[in-house]
Amino acid sequence: MNAFERGLARYLGEGVLAFLRTVRIGVIGAGGLGSNCAMHLVRSGFADLVLADPDTVEPSNLNRQQFTLAQVGRPKVLALRDNLLAVNPDAAIEAHIRAVDADGMAELFGACRAVVEAVDDARTKKLVVETLVPAGRLVVGASGLGGAGVAERIRVSRPLPNLVLVGDLTTPCDAATPPLSPGVGMAAAMQADAVLHHFLTVYNEKKP
Repeated sequence: MNAFERGLARYLGEGVLAFLRTVRIGVIGAGGLGSNCAMHLVRSGFADLVLADPDTVEPSNLNRQQFTLAQVGRPKVLALRDNLLAVNPDAAIEAHIRAVDADGMAELFGACRAVVEAVDDARTKKLVVETLVPAGRLVVGASGLGGAGVAERIRVSRPLPNLVLVGDLTTPCDAATPPLSPGVGMAAAMQADAVLHHFLTVYNEKKP
């Protein structure tokens, strides 16, 4: 157990931390939602993550994404992996520089117990839900995060027992309501909280 994990065990306990380390989590997208959510997951004790995103870090990403100016031009998943390992060097971070399609869904995320959907493309969102929810995976998605003053309208809904959606499900990220750090970061934290709460519940239900 490294220094980070010893510090975290003060809050979670060694048994909970040992359990969370065994839970593989997929994160589809390493932008505003995915990069921030992944960081919250690692800081919460998850240490086995699968990341997938085809893009590189751009200066316009830095207002809301978990990257630095020095990482501009690098593949997002590789830069994010470095940032996550800087927090917990013993984490297992599998990074794939690729978009997720129907063929890759099972290949990349078949062993994951939960998957965070953190993409902009509506077709990919639909694919994640239609593929992974029936397979029994916990899927945590997001929609409707644009603009400022979003705290009162971002909410968590559960249309299915293993499907969680975060956001107001309406407000797009566009010129009038751009993606900004507070709203995007809040939604990413809520996604991570949904994952953490789910597996803490699983752990407590299995305790003798």
